Amino acid sequence: MTTAVLLFWLFFGLILYTYIGYGVIVWLLLKAGAGQRPPRPTAQFEPEVTLLIAAYNEKAWIEEKVANCRALDYPAEKLTIMFITDGSTDGTPDLLRACSGITVLHEPQRGGKTAALNRAMNFVKTPFVVFTDANTMLNPEAVRNIVRHYSDPAVGCVAGEKRIRQSDRDAASGAGEGIYWKYESFLKKNDARLWSAVGAAGELFSVRTELFEELENDTLLDDFMISLRIAARGYRVMYEPEAYASEAPSAGLKEEMKRKIRICAGGIQSILRLTSLLNPLPHPVLWFEYVSHRVLRWTLTPLALIGLLVTSIVLLGHHPLYLFFFAAQVVFYLMALAGWLMEERKIRLKPLFIPLYFTMMNVAVFLGFYRYITGTQSAVWDKAKRSEN
Repeated sequence: MTTAVLLFWLFFGLILYTYIGYGVIVWLLLKAGAGQRPPRPTAQFEPEVTLLIAAYNEKAWIEEKVANCRALDYPAEKLTIMFITDGSTDGTPDLLRACSGITVLHEPQRGGKTAALNRAMNFVKTPFVVFTDANTMLNPEAVRNIVRHYSDPAVGCVAGEKRIRQSDRDAASGAGEGIYWKYESFLKKNDARLWSAVGAAGELFSVRTELFEELENDTLLDDFMISLRIAARGYRVMYEPEAYASEAPSAGLKEEMKRKIRICAGGIQSILRLTSLLNPLPHPVLWFEYVSHRVLRWTLTPLALIGLLVTSIVLLGHHPLYLFFFAAQVVFYLMALAGWLMEERKIRLKPLFIPLYFTMMNVAVFLGFYRYITGTQSAVWDKAKRSEN
């Protein structure tokens, strides 16, 4: 029985640390004066920049995206707008070619987003490149607010903020996604203040062009791999919440689940390819952030959730506390199930959003792991490519 008790509290502690404790510890460290906050970046820093947009069959968004790019508050003579549309068959390249002042790269072969980015980077001639998606809209100051961080030579990558456009009629998946991203933004901001943000969202991020490393074409999370490989070389990944990309939430629970499975498969792949970051000696603070914020979520913590439920059952009858924990878990997962069933019937209750989204995230880890080890998760470019870093 002692073993079951120890395991119960181990599982509970790991879950608590992953989702709450880590964020509290970083916040307390910053309050105590820890961190490597750089001097305030200067707004007068205006280097030449390439805005690179990967657009596969994005005809529906092209007109709005081009207008959004042209509305950016940055000197036009210093901003190269480049689209890569490899594999598109819906007329996206033709629409873009009709727009003046835009570079269009296109090949008929569809090789996936990572292959397209690798190819496009050969055409980038500016010292900095900003990546964004065709279906996300940037605030006018986005490029300016991102590149000002590069006045600090220690900064190798800058992550923008992802925002989910919400309304009262949004699906549960969209509402849960919006809540999740608000919490993630808080963690990223504090990670960057402590030392470095742990990953960037593909909707909006930037790198020093010279630091870009060509990725394996089967890479599932290109944004995460690009940014973390730069961090592994000792550069900081800054986070700029005043540069943001807005996009609509997933169309529904099934689309959101498909996206999460892909992200989790990519997370497993990334951990296996970023083995140097599992060594705390070269960069101890980055290691602390990476393991706490990313690795645990994609590996041990989902297993701990199962372990907590099992040990709660084993310990039933030994103390009222364990009965409470068991009942709380049952209620939580029943709320998630009710949220799923009600969403399928277009009935939306906000109290169910968080249990549903949390449960989906952790179920996706197991399904993503299965798809990755069986080779059934493709790296081919599709609409599920949106990132959650």
